[in-house]
Amino acid sequence: MRETTPKGLHRLAFGGDYNPEQWPESVWQEDVRLMREAGVSMVSVGIFSWALLEPEPGMYDFGRLDRILDLLRENGVRVDLGTPTVAPPAWFYRAHPEALPVSREGVRYSYGSRGAICHSSPAYREAAARITTQLAQRYAAHPALALWHVHNEYGVPVSACYCDTCADGFRRWLAAHHGSIEAVNEAWGTAFWGQHYTSYEQIDPPRLTPTVGNPAQQLDYRRFADATMRENFVRERDILHRLSPGVPVTTNFMTALSQCDSVDYWAWGREVDLVTNDHYLITDGRRTHVNLAMAADLTRSVAGGSPWLLLEHSTSGVNWQPRNPAKRPGEMARNSLAHVARGSEGAMFFQWRQSRRGAEKFHSAMVPHAGTDSRVWREVVRLGADLGSLSALRGTRTVPDVAMVWDWHSWWAQSLEWRPTEDHEARERADSFYEALYDRHLTVDFAHPEADLSAYPLVVVPALYLTTEAAGLNLREYVENGGTLVVSYFSGIVDEHDAVHPGAYPGALRDVLGLTVEEWSPLGEGESVRITGPGGTSLTTDVWTEFVVERGARPVWTYADGPAAGRPAVTRHRLGKGTAWYVSTRLDAASLDVILSAACEDAGIEPGAELPRDVEVVRRSGDGGDYLFALNHTAHDVKVPLEVPGTELLGGERASGHLPVPAGEVRVVRLDA
Repeated sequence: MRETTPKGLHRLAFGGDYNPEQWPESVWQEDVRLMREAGVSMVSVGIFSWALLEPEPGMYDFGRLDRILDLLRENGVRVDLGTPTVAPPAWFYRAHPEALPVSREGVRYSYGSRGAICHSSPAYREAAARITTQLAQRYAAHPALALWHVHNEYGVPVSACYCDTCADGFRRWLAAHHGSIEAVNEAWGTAFWGQHYTSYEQIDPPRLTPTVGNPAQQLDYRRFADATMRENFVRERDILHRLSPGVPVTTNFMTALSQCDSVDYWAWGREVDLVTNDHYLITDGRRTHVNLAMAADLTRSVAGGSPWLLLEHSTSGVNWQPRNPAKRPGEMARNSLAHVARGSEGAMFFQWRQSRRGAEKFHSAMVPHAGTDSRVWREVVRLGADLGSLSALRGTRTVPDVAMVWDWHSWWAQSLEWRPTEDHEARERADSFYEALYDRHLTVDFAHPEADLSAYPLVVVPALYLTTEAAGLNLREYVENGGTLVVSYFSGIVDEHDAVHPGAYPGALRDVLGLTVEEWSPLGEGESVRITGPGGTSLTTDVWTEFVVERGARPVWTYADGPAAGRPAVTRHRLGKGTAWYVSTRLDAASLDVILSAACEDAGIEPGAELPRDVEVVRRSGDGGDYLFALNHTAHDVKVPLEVPGTELLGGERASGHLPVPAGEVRVVRLDA
């Protein structure tokens, strides 16, 4: 059985990316003194150090890294040791300029950033394997080693390359996945626009074309690019497993749907020993803590419900958004503990000491430019102490209430050109449905559309444009066996090759929903319509309407105006032991709550305790006990009802009846058995 827990780490992970190569060695002693003061338990080392470790081809210099790891060991700090393969040295690109990726427009990128890699390049693969082998042979038995960290944030900033080497790789991938050129023609629908191929050699990557390229070809290329990156990860992972047995191997994901859309994390989650994630708040006016919760829930789901690790987030502001506000007092701890509540085994940061030079010198850090006489440092020290008091919950699992179906392949397919309206976006629907569930204080698991859903009383499908026959059957069986399903519009439309399912929309979901859709009628920019429901209530919708025909379903809400006036807008279909709801128009999160309230009633989900908006209550449970996290994202003190008394771990007080949670604060209660 593979090891999934960082070796020798007996506390929650707390620390960050440590880049001492940016500083003279005279600073290192100060670093480890401050790490002890802050309660740092693990740091990530060496992620961008290839040029220093191998200054010339085949010539290695590990002296600096030896001293760093020995110093950390002497000070009780475990190490997440990186293979530096995200940033090959300048000498490598001089020798192999073909390893730089080529854009879809045919422009070859230049050296001078990070992640500029053609993942099909044989020279890159060989060089990456060599440096990984050298590191594993030298440090496999180092007493500080807790975790191997391959590469960094695969897919950021470049996932797909369109060079001739990738073209050859794509042809081999097509042959392996389709079996014949005839099968490729069938899958891609090349009879349209005369795109028929008679050999694989005629196929190129979907480079820039005069008008829209073949959508199925583009979809397959995204799969190929993702699989090629994953193949490179597996190659490094297997070297580390062979030479460093017993030490888990990871790579840091970016599951937040707003930050990386090029990686199928369902597939990647099966390849890492420990799922780790990087998360940064997107300060675009939305409720950032809701997106944080969503990313944490998605990461936990990619990990199969097992504990995972937040490997990067920020102590305060970042530097790469149009506007980068500082986090408010207490927000860093609240963000960190929100991840822990939803399954993380700690809270790590980018980075330990704020850089003086380079592209990220204005990105916040644990030790800021202002030094230790600063609010950020004082909050870092307090957070370290708080995490130290929560070590007993290691290994427990977050308790979910409901599930949301999500599939990266469907997102890729829906995002291609020439869809019914540019105003409909899969991620926006996922955000809105998640926000509505969050505001009902329900903890969400994400699920692949073909996964076993039987454990969940309620499953929502916010955007499943691409729905395989197996997925459609899975959702039908879920409902027939007693589940409650809520499906949003433009789902069930195409198969895995972006071919429209035969017959009327919604294709693979017609039977479970008990309806057909004759036509879509997207609304113009700024247009809205009203739908009316039980008791004459009215909701305003926008972006999308449909001409729905009941085939067993019953209308619950009806279009009051607009192109589909008088037609069903929201339907309910009894099937077997369960119920399927369909929402044929776009509702915001607040309006979705009306629909979800009725669906929750069908699912037997009792209304939770009356909690203010933006007060988050999440539970972790397991052999280590039962823990309740209460996070107050508001500016007002609140009291959270406690069904079971317990001990509040951050302050040590007994809690019973109601748990006081001051404005902006977090409380964690170990519940009595």
